[in-house]
Amino acid sequence: VKWGTNDQFDNLDKHTQWGIDFLEKYAKFVKERIEIEQNYAKQLRNLVKKYCPKRSPKDEEPRFTSCIAFFNILNELNDYAGQREVVAEEMGHRVYGELMRYSHDLKTERKMHLQEGRKAQQYLDMCWKQMDNSKKKFERECREAEKAQQSYERLDNDTNATKADVEKAKQQLNLRTHMADENKNEYAAQLQNFNGEQHKHYYIVIPQIYKQLQEMDERRTIKLSECYKGFADSERKVIPIISKCLEGMILAAKSVDEHRDSQLVIDCFKSGFEPPGDFPFEDYSQNIYRTISDGTISTPKQEGMRIDPKTTVGKAKGKLWLFGKKPKGPALEDFSHLPPEQRRKKLQQRIDELNRELQKETDQKDALIKMKDVYEKNPQMGDPSSLQPKLAETMSNMDLLMFQLLCYSPEGSYTDDANQEVRGPPQQHAHPNEFDDEFEDDDPLPAIGHCKAIYPFDGHNEGTLAMKEGEILYIIEEDKGDGWTRARRHNGEEGYVPTSYIDVTLEKNSKGAVTYI
Repeated sequence: VKWGTNDQFDNLDKHTQWGIDFLEKYAKFVKERIEIEQNYAKQLRNLVKKYCPKRSPKDEEPRFTSCIAFFNILNELNDYAGQREVVAEEMGHRVYGELMRYSHDLKTERKMHLQEGRKAQQYLDMCWKQMDNSKKKFERECREAEKAQQSYERLDNDTNATKADVEKAKQQLNLRTHMADENKNEYAAQLQNFNGEQHKHYYIVIPQIYKQLQEMDERRTIKLSECYKGFADSERKVIPIISKCLEGMILAAKSVDEHRDSQLVIDCFKSGFEPPGDFPFEDYSQNIYRTISDGTISTPKQEGMRIDPKTTVGKAKGKLWLFGKKPKGPALEDFSHLPPEQRRKKLQQRIDELNRELQKETDQKDALIKMKDVYEKNPQMGDPSSLQPKLAETMSNMDLLMFQLLCYSPEGSYTDDANQEVRGPPQQHAHPNEFDDEFEDDDPLPAIGHCKAIYPFDGHNEGTLAMKEGEILYIIEEDKGDGWTRARRHNGEEGYVPTSYIDVTLEKNSKGAVTYI
């Protein structure tokens, strides 16, 4: 099918312009669709961000399966939003960008074809004007020749006309006849040329231009068809991934376990308290029959002597630290406000944390000792004394951590009975007030050995004994497993020092033993 050879140039001009306008209209539609996808993805991401927990779900207790499922759904929805962004990006590159580039090329090609058509029309118009001018000139010369013919015949029939006038009229007739013949030939040539150009114009030039315009318009139509397909393919490509996101949401929904959530509630709020027993019968009638010697029957003394857990805890808190002042480091919490079962869990968590920290400090101490040995054997590699402050700090941290572990351990730190809850010093000082009076004994303890300070100790905390590196002290009480050894100076000053800071030598007949036995 061809657009033909008829003179519909102006109509085709309008039609091709409409085709380009329609293509750009569709491009605008795609652009607005891209903006919708981008805004949709942005709103989805904002929605996910709004409902995501402020902290990681791993840090939340309890972790109900319904909550975990919701967090997984939020993650899948965030991935789904990413696929909407992919759709927008694909449409922008494959459809909108392609349409805008093609529209520019289409306009350039259309302009070129229309210019060729106008030039061909202008050339045909010029040929027609040349033919028309020669025709008019031939017509005019024919009229002049007819006038000359009539003038010659009139003079030739006039008896009064002279022979010279007749001869002159004859010459004029011959001249006009000759001019008419020349213009006739020129007109015939121009007419033949115009007919040829006109035939060429309508059967060769214009059909060729129409063909190019038709091909251009058909390519535009094909391009629209491809973009229509690309518009759909942009979304169809992500359907498998979107389907996986939706499947993930369904799996999250299936993972909800009501029984597990119920168990978490039990684990979270399990108190460990026994249900209250029966109230005893209080016989007020005894007051009626009492005698003067009977006295007043009151509630059992044990009821009146019941220890208030809060008061006990308050006293315990006053003895949280072995040497009075709170050393640097994390605060010791007894979690006494929690029920026994929950308190046990919190204490176990804290013990695990302290064990991990202690292991780190132990590894660091071993590394420093190895490095110190290397420096002592190879002084050119470093100064062994430069490691001493760091090693002392590490040892101090280890002592502090071991002391905290001792305080948190069930053996000497906490009990399951809230009425007996006392956090005290090491096992040899079980009574809360025993340690305060320990150094006020009238009879000093005998020395059982001596020690040498390996590292200096400032002894800022109450109950501790400061010592300098290399100082010799008497040992009056061994380390009971809490990391502290009780020592005495020559002047009788006593206190605890870190066991890891001293080199202990136990003797049966030490100076202190002789002095105080």
